[in-house]
Amino acid sequence: MVASRKREIRSRDTNRQRGAKAPLLREGFEPMTRNSIRLIVAAGSASAVLVGFGMAQTSAPVARYEMRAGTMSGIMGGMGGMRGGGMGAAMGMAFGGGNRNAPQHELWLDLGSSRVPAGGPPKADHFMPAGAKLGLSVPLKTPVKGPVGPEEPAEKRDFQRPKGRILIFWGCGEHAPAGQPVVIDFAKIAAGQMPPGLWSSSVPMERRVSYSSSKTYGSWPNDEGKTSVRTDSSLIGAHKVAGNYSPEMTFTLTKDFMGALRTSSAGMPSGATLLRWNALPEATGYHASLMGGKMDRGSDMRDMVWWSSSMTREFGGGLSDWLSPATVARLVTSRTVLAPATTTCIVPAEVKAAAPDFQMVSLYAYGPEESFVYPPRPANPKTPWKPEWTAAVRHRSMTGFLLGMPGMEEAGAENGRNQRQQQQCQPKPKKRGLGGLGGLIGGALGGAVSGAGGNGDGC
Repeated sequence: MVASRKREIRSRDTNRQRGAKAPLLREGFEPMTRNSIRLIVAAGSASAVLVGFGMAQTSAPVARYEMRAGTMSGIMGGMGGMRGGGMGAAMGMAFGGGNRNAPQHELWLDLGSSRVPAGGPPKADHFMPAGAKLGLSVPLKTPVKGPVGPEEPAEKRDFQRPKGRILIFWGCGEHAPAGQPVVIDFAKIAAGQMPPGLWSSSVPMERRVSYSSSKTYGSWPNDEGKTSVRTDSSLIGAHKVAGNYSPEMTFTLTKDFMGALRTSSAGMPSGATLLRWNALPEATGYHASLMGGKMDRGSDMRDMVWWSSSMTREFGGGLSDWLSPATVARLVTSRTVLAPATTTCIVPAEVKAAAPDFQMVSLYAYGPEESFVYPPRPANPKTPWKPEWTAAVRHRSMTGFLLGMPGMEEAGAENGRNQRQQQQCQPKPKKRGLGGLGGLIGGALGGAVSGAGGNGDGC
């Protein structure tokens, strides 16, 4: 017994001695360079991808690929149909063309790799199935200079301080509960400062592939592409991504663009507004928001009004982006996102009273996700696994409308008449934007207002 106790004490002393030597070992390490830190960040992001897919891994993949596919209707479909020069043309590739009153498709592609290009400048292409109607392939262009700092949601990038106040409401119901609205007075906030608590911090954007997280990066749409996604494009079928800085990727998609959201609204005796929409079979959850306003006598905005269907006071952030089914399931449980069986929500009467001059609603339906990894994870967990690449595609559908405007059914009929009366439009000078109000509206609608392009001339 005594001998055993002595051996235990000697073992502890040995461990302490080994621990004391640890700092000496660290002193022999070379300091990390910026490139090594960047590669570690990229590897960490890649690991997060695999963890998000529910997979374990023994090393980070060389390349990661993300596709974001969407359907836009209502005002958002109209924004998607706008085409302009320069960046507006690139946005047209993502949002589709054709009649701007018809539902549109949008498609965004991002490729990130830990390799540098082999044999010249970076080059990569996504080869599509014939049903996509995008030609043989679309080019994934590498930007000459990446964005500075972390990526931010469109509403934060475009935010300009308006005059007056913002009144914040949240939750579905005929009347706003006690404690609402929360009032943010811009006269009390320093110029250029983002009002605290305005955008969601608990629902981040789930973008895992970016310029900053990659050694080499490419994306589409860009100014090299000559085709745009169409209203009748389909993603179903075999896809291939190939380039000189990433392994070749091949995968087959079985999910297509989601259906279009159709909405209607009706006033209630209490002054509240009932919102209705069609159920989408593949929706994992819904989120609605409203932006309204009250003008003063000089037609300037006196009060901006924000409302969210969330019961937890969440606005913007990832709620206006593509969210994974796992994240949406968590948000449904917390009552931040409406359950997939929900097709109605009541906007409180106090919201309409606070925003008598206009009320613009946006509605998001979050959809399915397909993910791929190569080589596949071995059945035996003890077998070493070094994935070469991962790929994922997420879906969503969104719509926007002004309360009191015709619903999607009437808009669809009007679209049919417009298609039968095709006209040639002459270019006109661009109209002046909406300034701070435009930035806020762009944020409420997921940035489509500020990024869709177009001349505002109906062409």
